[in-house]
Amino acid sequence: MELLSDFLKLIVPAGLVLYGMYLTVKLLLEREADKHLFEVNTRYTDTVVPVRLQAYERMVLFLERISPNNLLLRLSGSSTTALEFQQRLLQEVRDEYNHNLSQQVYMSQEVWDQIQAAMNDVTTLINQASGDTRPDAPALDLSKKIFERIIEKDRLPTANALKAVKEEIQAMFM
Repeated sequence: MELLSDFLKLIVPAGLVLYGMYLTVKLLLEREADKHLFEVNTRYTDTVVPVRLQAYERMVLFLERISPNNLLLRLSGSSTTALEFQQRLLQEVRDEYNHNLSQQVYMSQEVWDQIQAAMNDVTTLINQASGDTRPDAPALDLSKKIFERIIEKDRLPTANALKAVKEEIQAMFM
């Protein structure tokens, strides 16, 4: 009996010391994990966020460049007939799109779909306006038809995509 009592006198304090060490080591490991997580988040913020912002900026620029008002102003005088102007406008939209294609990696699928829809709307607008214009008509006639269609719809084809990009950027910082 005395042996059991002596054994308990040794085991209970040793168990308490071990439990205390367990809690201390656990707390230390949790702090190290939190510190590591903080460092990872800091590195993410320092490297990925600027790249994502740059991608969003490029997509805003893309949408502004393919916006019919800007597109028509930038390319006016580059063609003599409506057919040449249509081809030039469509080529410009395709070139801008291909130049920015890799930016989809940095944004949500919903926003990228909106951007593609905007590009398709601009292309459709150009083609429909071209269908209303004789191929040998002056390029100015095609520009007028494009502006008429924009006025009919009462919105720019890039407006929704531009809004979606801005909302996603704002959501990154909330």
